Amino acid sequence: MGVLFVLICAAWIVPGLIGHDPWKPDEAHTFGLVHHLLQGGGWVIPTLAGEPHVDKPPLFILTAAAFAKSFSFLLPMHDAARLASGFYMALAFGFIAAAGRVLHGPHRGWLATLLVLGSLGLVVRAHQLIADTALFAGFAMGCYGLALMLRRPNAGGFWLGTGLGLGFMAKGLLAPVVLGLTALVLLLACQQWRNRAAWTGMSFALLAALPWLAIWPIALYSQSPGLFWDWLWTSNIGRMTAPGVLVPRIEHLGYLSILPWYAWPSLPLALWVLWGTRVSRFGRPAIQLPVVLFLCSFVVLSIRGETRELHAMPMLIPLGLLATAAVDNMRRGASNAMYWFSVMGFTFFAIVAWIYWSALELGLPQRLSLHLHKLQPAYESHVRWPALIAGLAYSAAWIVLLVKLKRSFERPVVVWAAGTTLIWGLLMSLFVDYADTSKSYRSMIAGMVRSLPAHYDCVSSRGLGESQRALLHYHADILTYREEIPTRQRSCELLLVQGQRAEPPEIPQGWHQIWEGTRPGEKEEYFWLYGYGPPPAL
Repeated sequence: MGVLFVLICAAWIVPGLIGHDPWKPDEAHTFGLVHHLLQGGGWVIPTLAGEPHVDKPPLFILTAAAFAKSFSFLLPMHDAARLASGFYMALAFGFIAAAGRVLHGPHRGWLATLLVLGSLGLVVRAHQLIADTALFAGFAMGCYGLALMLRRPNAGGFWLGTGLGLGFMAKGLLAPVVLGLTALVLLLACQQWRNRAAWTGMSFALLAALPWLAIWPIALYSQSPGLFWDWLWTSNIGRMTAPGVLVPRIEHLGYLSILPWYAWPSLPLALWVLWGTRVSRFGRPAIQLPVVLFLCSFVVLSIRGETRELHAMPMLIPLGLLATAAVDNMRRGASNAMYWFSVMGFTFFAIVAWIYWSALELGLPQRLSLHLHKLQPAYESHVRWPALIAGLAYSAAWIVLLVKLKRSFERPVVVWAAGTTLIWGLLMSLFVDYADTSKSYRSMIAGMVRSLPAHYDCVSSRGLGESQRALLHYHADILTYREEIPTRQRSCELLLVQGQRAEPPEIPQGWHQIWEGTRPGEKEEYFWLYGYGPPPAL
């Protein structure tokens, strides 16, 4: 089963990491920071399209830049950088499995990982170029440290502190607050952690976390005290202490509406475990640790303000660990229902994927083909043999798994995780080019560059988003000077405006339009480029 576990994890991680441009908003934003670093910029003050951008520490940016530089001989820069997300997800899966072994026994760690891997909300975000993958790995490492602390307090403290520090260097104070609060609750409220050895382990955790927590903030403060306080307050403390935030409102409980689909199937299995252990008052560490970690994560994320499914990633770890206990105790009817639902559901969607591929690339069925090309008229149909071979390999592996896998308590979880992997593999092999045609800014920027005059001093911008500025810098080596930022204002010969297609801006007095356009298939977002002075004579 160990070999099968590794194969499923690898087959789940690899698709989607390469083969497409950075997509907005999150990927483009992150890659803009990586691109600056690769061009020789400093790591202490991350910079996006010429402007300091210190909303989060630079660990993920440094890791992505290292991957981009190491694999630039083989892959485009953005694809090589995205390998960092695969690295952190592999790291997270390893530590989730390690925590599962400590909590549930030597042969149950991989089940916890498969439950997390099979969560519907994880698959897309885990393959994007975003710092949340490093945060996810930090949470997994910290959770393992808390579990290990019961047996080996010093080693557990080391991994708790290292995971806490890794999470901090990925996205700031969220990981230290959640993991620190979890450790405090366990020490004060749970008998298994309420001993001198656990307190000693916490001392080791503090020592392990201290370098992570100190080096970058000290370096940032020494270079720019103003940016340091902006990062600490605006991007961290200010989000939790803004008026009204500390008192949860209905909109702050948005994760209750996200989790039912986002954490499927871990959430219903976890609730079943809680129902079954209510008589024992949740007295086992395998129940206490996931429950406390989930509640601390939920409360802290809920009072931070903005509710995004992206931010719910850390909550999948405790839910997966808690749900692991349900596998051996699942009733035969429920187990068979989960198994056959997985077999029939994922097989159905795999068949649908191949029908859509046939319509897209072969033109059959014709009506569906016309519909797909109407949605994305810029896409050029032709059989891409590497993608076709990869899709056939995933489909064949699914059939072999169903034939060879023996009946067991774990079979429904294995098949669900494999089915999730199948669909993701098909989507990212057969349809990634189709999606990239509409999501990429490459063709739009190339068209704009062809319209630029031979000589100009600089480009000002109005309403241009962070993602667009980052990709303009990457694809065309153009740094824009935003009119909205007083320190960035310039009297440039060109002006790029971003707005809505239905509400075009008035041409500024003294300017003339040079170009207009947007991404293929884009319905709302639109761009206009103006030049100063009278239009050139025809």
